[in-house]
Amino acid sequence: MLSETTESAGHATEAAGHATEAVGHAAEAWDPGTAIIGHLLDHSSFHVTDAIDIPLPQFPTMLDGMLDLSVTKHVAMMWIAGLLILFIGWLAARTRNDAVPSGLRNALEVLISFIRDEIARKSIGEGSDRFVGYLLTTFFFILACNLLGLVPGMATATGNISVTAGLALMAFVTIQFAGIRNYGFFKHIKNLVPHGLPAWLIPLVFALELLSIFVKPFALCIRLFANMLAGHVVILAFISLIFIMGDVFSEPAAWATSPVAVGFALFVHFLELLVSFVQAYIFTMLTATFIGMSAHPAH
Repeated sequence: MLSETTESAGHATEAAGHATEAVGHAAEAWDPGTAIIGHLLDHSSFHVTDAIDIPLPQFPTMLDGMLDLSVTKHVAMMWIAGLLILFIGWLAARTRNDAVPSGLRNALEVLISFIRDEIARKSIGEGSDRFVGYLLTTFFFILACNLLGLVPGMATATGNISVTAGLALMAFVTIQFAGIRNYGFFKHIKNLVPHGLPAWLIPLVFALELLSIFVKPFALCIRLFANMLAGHVVILAFISLIFIMGDVFSEPAAWATSPVAVGFALFVHFLELLVSFVQAYIFTMLTATFIGMSAHPAH
C-alpha cells in the first residue's frame, strides 16, 4: 500500500514537472512583455525579419565606457530619415524653374509656406525668417522619423528618449540664442522678470522663470517621446492579444480574437499617421512660440 502511494506521488511529481516544463517552453515561445519591449528598444543590428538581421558598425567604447559611438538601429533610422528628406528635396528642386509648381514641389511649398507664415511669423514676429530654416528642418525630420516608424521592419527613432532629448537640446539652444542675440546675455536674463513687480516678489518669479527655461524643452522631449511610444505599445498590445488568447485558452480562441485584434491594430496604425503629423506640428509650433517669447519678451 505504501509503495503504491509512493509510486502515485512519484507520477504526480513527474506530471507536475512536465507541466512546469511545458509552461516554461510556452513562456519562452511567446512572452508579450519581452516582444513589446524588444520591439521598442534600440538594437545593435537592423532586425527586419527573423531571416533578415543586418549587423551595424560597432566601435570600442572610450572614456571608460562613457562614450560609445557604435551605430544602432535608431541612429540608422535617423540617417535614413535625413537621406529621405534630402532625396525628396532634390526631386522637388528639379522643377524649380517651372512657372507653376505642381506635384511634389507644390505639396512641399504648401507645407513650407504654412510653417513660415502660420507658425514662424505669427509665433516669433519680427526677425522670424532667420529661424524658418531651423523650424523646417525640425518639422520634416520629426515627420520623417514618425512615418518611417510605421513601415513594417523599421523603427521609430522619435520613440527613443535620447533622440527627443537631442531635439529638445537644439530647441533650448535656439530659444536662448534668440533672446541673447537681441538683448545680450545679461539683459536676456533680466527679461525673465516682468517689469513692475514688487521687490519682494522678484526673487520668487526669477526662480520660477529660470526653472521654466529648462522645463520648456524638457516638456517638448517628453511629449514627443511619450506620444510616439504609446501608439506603438497599443498596436503591439492588440497583436499580442492573439497569442495570449492562444496560450491561455486554445487555438480557436486565438482565431476568434484575430479579426478584432487586427482590426483595432489597423485602426490605431492609421491613427498614428495623423499623430505623426500632429506631433511634428506641435513640436515645431511650441518651439516657435518659445523662440518668440525669448526674442520678444512681454513687459
